Amino acid sequence: MLELAILGFLYEQPLHGYELKNRVAQLTGHVRPIADGTLYPAIKRLERAGWIQRRTEPGSRAAPRHTLTLTDSGQEELLRRLREADGADISDENRWFTVLAFLRHLSSPGEQAAVLHRRKAFLGRPSSFFYEEGRPQRAEEFDDPFRRGVLTIARATSRAEQRWLDATLEELEAREQG
Repeated sequence: MLELAILGFLYEQPLHGYELKNRVAQLTGHVRPIADGTLYPAIKRLERAGWIQRRTEPGSRAAPRHTLTLTDSGQEELLRRLREADGADISDENRWFTVLAFLRHLSSPGEQAAVLHRRKAFLGRPSSFFYEEGRPQRAEEFDDPFRRGVLTIARATSRAEQRWLDATLEELEAREQG
């Protein structure tokens, strides 16, 4: 998720590490703030892979600043990761939101639609957070208002996302045809 976010933001424009950290934190929200000890090792991995470059510029006040830019192979890697998003990138909500934040960078509506179809298939599988006697429980079956809340919220969120997916897929497929 972190590497995809770094590649995605740098695809849009060169950034200083501090600016990149803020954008990643905004994308992931309050749930997963990003620490320097997580961000900078990821940046170094991406540099070693040849996907980003660091350029030193004079600082506005004192120390020099490092600007990060995406290389051509970094752009290719971002697009590959978006195009091939599957598994946890589709099923984990935070990872999915990261994919979704940058999916517009795939130029083909057909490629975008293929990713959305994988998410739609995932959402279409039966699931539940809680099981009793080998079967999933419905929200209405719980005396516990908190577990009932978990299931009620998850169901509403899933329905809203499925409506959005249907509308967006219809739009993408119309664009692909015409």
